[in-house]
Amino acid sequence: MEKVVTAEYLYSVFNGKRVFLTGHTGFKGTWMLQILHYLGATVKGYALPPEKEHDLYHQVHGDDLCSSVIGDIVDLELLTEEISNFEPDFVFHLAAQSLVRRSYDTPVDTFMVNTQGTAHVLEAIRQLAPPCVALMITTDKVYENPERGTPFREDDKLGGYDPYSASKAAAEIVVESYRRSFFNTDDYGNHEKSVASVRAGNVIGGGDYSDDRIIPDIVRALDFDEVVGLRNPGSIRPWQHVLEPLGAYLLLAAKMSEDPIRYSSAFNFGPNEEDMLTVEQLTGIFLESFEQGDYKVFLQDKPLHEAKLLLLDSGKAEAMLGWRSQLDAHTAINWTAQWYADRKTPAQDKCTQQIKQYFGDI
Repeated sequence: MEKVVTAEYLYSVFNGKRVFLTGHTGFKGTWMLQILHYLGATVKGYALPPEKEHDLYHQVHGDDLCSSVIGDIVDLELLTEEISNFEPDFVFHLAAQSLVRRSYDTPVDTFMVNTQGTAHVLEAIRQLAPPCVALMITTDKVYENPERGTPFREDDKLGGYDPYSASKAAAEIVVESYRRSFFNTDDYGNHEKSVASVRAGNVIGGGDYSDDRIIPDIVRALDFDEVVGLRNPGSIRPWQHVLEPLGAYLLLAAKMSEDPIRYSSAFNFGPNEEDMLTVEQLTGIFLESFEQGDYKVFLQDKPLHEAKLLLLDSGKAEAMLGWRSQLDAHTAINWTAQWYADRKTPAQDKCTQQIKQYFGDI
């Protein structure tokens, strides 16, 4: 596998640096925490506690990898105090209500966390005296999606049908407002803050136990010897192994630290266009890795709206950063299946093995 993002380069940037990571107890956050620890960064995490006793954060002993603050992103006073006291070199804002279906049940909370929470992080950064690089993580679902099959570019119209998508699109507007109003690149010499937003696809990977996500649903069905059911078997998604977007975030942050003006903007990080799979295709490949072949497809009587077709154009990331997807969809699914199938190796060791396999040794 050709390495676009290498551990050697990232280590040269992040070793010894102070990184403030929101959402560190979640699935993506826990993987990011482990990568940053591997790179020698000093990390302070800020998030709600893990939702489940067997979540990945507990399995990898996340409290040993960072200074962990259990707090709500909507608590502006506490968030500002923790960021100000830490004086980070980098901020990665991953904290979110990230489930589309849950957003229908808790729309107000979803907007508070995803939109207002993003404003809170940016406001806390605005109070910082030292230079700082900040990445606001949103989603590929921020675009107005007529499902025409055309990959979305960073300057396409923002939108959102469901509360989750709309809340993340609104977060993008908040980021752009702060970037223009308080972190304008023309005035960088005064504020010394470089802020980017990043949009990635549906991530998969070992250690995800969230509700209403396809891989955890499959794993739970296999654990209980049940037939696997699919809500939207024909939906096409930009599937990515979790290390793909996280590596891209780190690469972008590293470049921003070198040239804070040039890279202060929005970036897509998606898989190659020819690498798209339907939910049913992903399920078949995953089950094959487990040597499980029997599953059925079902639809809800009144399914909630979720986009059936979603594609990203990552041309800007390739042109400006030299970034491109390294794992094709089959490899990403196989890596994920291997992680879950290995019941003997401790979770932290499995994650470390795949981190080294993806980024290389330092």
